[in-house]
Amino acid sequence: MASNYLSKAGLSQLIMIDMQERLATVMPQPALQASINNLSILVQAAQLLAVPSIVTEQYPKGLGHTVAALLALMPSTAPVEKIAFSCMAEPKFSRQLTRDRSQVILTGMEAHICVLQSALDLLAADKQVFVVEDAIISRNAANKANAIARMRDAGCIISNTESIVFEWLARAEGDAFKAISKLIR
Repeated sequence: MASNYLSKAGLSQLIMIDMQERLATVMPQPALQASINNLSILVQAAQLLAVPSIVTEQYPKGLGHTVAALLALMPSTAPVEKIAFSCMAEPKFSRQLTRDRSQVILTGMEAHICVLQSALDLLAADKQVFVVEDAIISRNAANKANAIARMRDAGCIISNTESIVFEWLARAEGDAFKAISKLIR
């Protein structure tokens, strides 16, 4: 039964929600840097393990584009522009959501707005939602804590970067394990 709560590389899709330059300037900087570092690990691990990724940008004309350090890790990924808070309200996002991948790994900002609304809509679409607590952020820590509680109560699995990547790996062997181990250090 417990294995139903493990993320699996072959079932997962990584979603990076609205990690945008102008929005980043109003975030608590130590928490922002930690989120960017963890997202960097997740993005690179996803690429090593063939986990598809989707990047979204909320109203990029006003909030800017995805943080350059993260976008540089995903050169072939074109961000999905949106104006709705929930990713699921954007048809282009829904079309990119891989149907044969039942698990969605959610990251990004802001936890209590776009991440929360996307998580709830993804649950309603019968996806198993993993929220990566150390790779989501809000301007206010209390809002992030409230969002995490709401998502957990709704049925999301609250996890962290290292748990996700090592669940994806499943075994301590091979080139991907060696590369991901270096990322974690």
